[in-house]
Amino acid sequence: MQFHHHGYVSTDPRVFPAAGVGLDRPEELPDEIDVLIVGSGPAGIAAHAQLSHFPNVTTRIVERRDGRLVLGQADGIQARSVETFQAFGFAQEIIHEAYQIAETDFWTPDPENPAGIVRSSITHDDPSGISEFPHLIVNQARVIDYFAEYARRGPARGDVDYGWEFLGLEVGEGDYPVAVTLRRVSGFSGAGINTVEGADGGETRVVRAKYVVGADGARSSVRRAIGGSLAGSSSLHAWGVMDVLAVTDFPDYRKKCIIHSEAGSILHIPREGNHLARIYVDLGETDEHGFDRHGRKVRDTPLEEIIRQANEILHPYTLDVRDTPWHSVYEVAHRLTDRFDDAATSPDGKPRVFLLGDACHTHSAKAGQGMNVSMQDGWNLAWKLGYVLEGRSPESLLETYSDERWVTSKNLIDFDREWSTLMAKKPEEFETPGELEDFYVRTAEFPAGFMTQYEHPMLTASAEGAGAHQDLATGFPLGKRFKSVITTRVADGVPVHLGHHHRADGRYRIYAFADADATALGEWAEWMRANPASPVSRFTPAGADLDAFFDVKAVYQQQHHDVRIEDADRLFLPASGPFGLTDYEKIYAAAAGEIDLRRGDGHDIFAERGVSRDGAVVLVRPDHYVAGIFPLSAAGASELADFLGGVFVAA
Repeated sequence: MQFHHHGYVSTDPRVFPAAGVGLDRPEELPDEIDVLIVGSGPAGIAAHAQLSHFPNVTTRIVERRDGRLVLGQADGIQARSVETFQAFGFAQEIIHEAYQIAETDFWTPDPENPAGIVRSSITHDDPSGISEFPHLIVNQARVIDYFAEYARRGPARGDVDYGWEFLGLEVGEGDYPVAVTLRRVSGFSGAGINTVEGADGGETRVVRAKYVVGADGARSSVRRAIGGSLAGSSSLHAWGVMDVLAVTDFPDYRKKCIIHSEAGSILHIPREGNHLARIYVDLGETDEHGFDRHGRKVRDTPLEEIIRQANEILHPYTLDVRDTPWHSVYEVAHRLTDRFDDAATSPDGKPRVFLLGDACHTHSAKAGQGMNVSMQDGWNLAWKLGYVLEGRSPESLLETYSDERWVTSKNLIDFDREWSTLMAKKPEEFETPGELEDFYVRTAEFPAGFMTQYEHPMLTASAEGAGAHQDLATGFPLGKRFKSVITTRVADGVPVHLGHHHRADGRYRIYAFADADATALGEWAEWMRANPASPVSRFTPAGADLDAFFDVKAVYQQQHHDVRIEDADRLFLPASGPFGLTDYEKIYAAAAGEIDLRRGDGHDIFAERGVSRDGAVVLVRPDHYVAGIFPLSAAGASELADFLGGVFVAA
């Protein structure tokens, strides 16, 4: 963590200095807003947190509730999300309070007594090392708390405006083309401008925005306002779900379990705090009207029936439920919106209203994807909004949001349909006894959040264009997230995961992997720092720090003691802040320990990620995804500049 570069800090260094709109943020909603976010769930609050790092952008987030979420329905946190939390600075805190899934146990009918169940196999949660971060279980409300706190600490000092209900919007013309009607439904409202008395007595307010983000859930009013809809299918299978505090003789109560018995199925997930567990209980098939085989409305199933069914499935073990903080009954549905923005209906054909999270896609809860994918929706859109509104990028950048996230959502729904179908099977319906386990292990990378691969040519190098030199760094696939590796920071000899310094500050990262003697690295760095055609020169505003838009890091092949920091180009030792202090966190050595470079022993990022010993440059987007790979040469530097010229506009 870096601080003191704007002067001595004796308070919490996680609180960034206020800047821009954060210097005098009004308590009341202003009449004109750059970005208005509707809904403070995981998608909306993640977008809000990222936008808090764009202090010249006025962002407000409205929420119908009168205060923070107390009990969230989602709880599964995949490793990709924990990587995201690292970027927002709270990964270690949330890991400390969460339940960590280390392995999953499979239970099936006892061959000697099929009326009971036995443990049939155990799988490690991440046997292939997909991520250095764990798979977690923690209440959705706590995830929102962390993002909200990050937004409050950001330079723009973002906070949630509670007690406002979205009523509708109209898209017109002008600098603030979206007129949004809101109604005060709770809390005190001071004297406002452009207010009328609502039909129910609540204050109705019209605000104007440049962009509106609908993160208001599966029944999204914003989606309806732009004429959107969810389309898809239901599985005609019902599940009860309950958070329980229970006493049981089931031996794997504190482990994730997938249980198939002759009486049905259970997905059992321990939760944070050592005592709580979430249990998904198979309630059987339904007809198209939601009635079970006995003619009962499944959604009306009482808690007592869910507990009784859980005990039948767990036989010969018993579950004595002492308290149930929350429970519900749902039928699995897979639906995808027909639009992620309003470009098709806006007056000028440009997107002004965007949809995130459950407003775009709904699916079963058992793959643990809803909250995770929603947060990635929010991050993907937010940095792009910040770039456009601060004048870094053309408006066409916003068109990439729909293109990128629609494909991701479609892949998610296809995966979840297959997974939820397998979960609902009876034991005798499986082709092989290990079919479910095999699928679970084979597809582990998808639910962990690492199968997303972007292909939009504006943001990801295409197969034959600039930046498509995949052979120079085979372990950093184009369009996929940058997978971190341990390196050594040369200035202090501290082992550091290279990707963990990639914070959610809105900057692109440029990783320059050195050639053997660093000659090519030095020539490349000088061109990047001093040549008027370089992206650093063309796009960084006059008077800003050298690394204001691009965080450029060098990674040497040698041991850190063999790297002479005094020989490094000033590109890797930039002046920071008003005092021009040197930033020493740009220079790394590949080895975190004693290694043999020829064999690739130890933590050698060149060997582990297939980086050419002749050097390579890896460009990474603000949201962690690899945008391009370039040669470490003059021609490669020109390619990099040309590629970024499609994203940025000249300062």
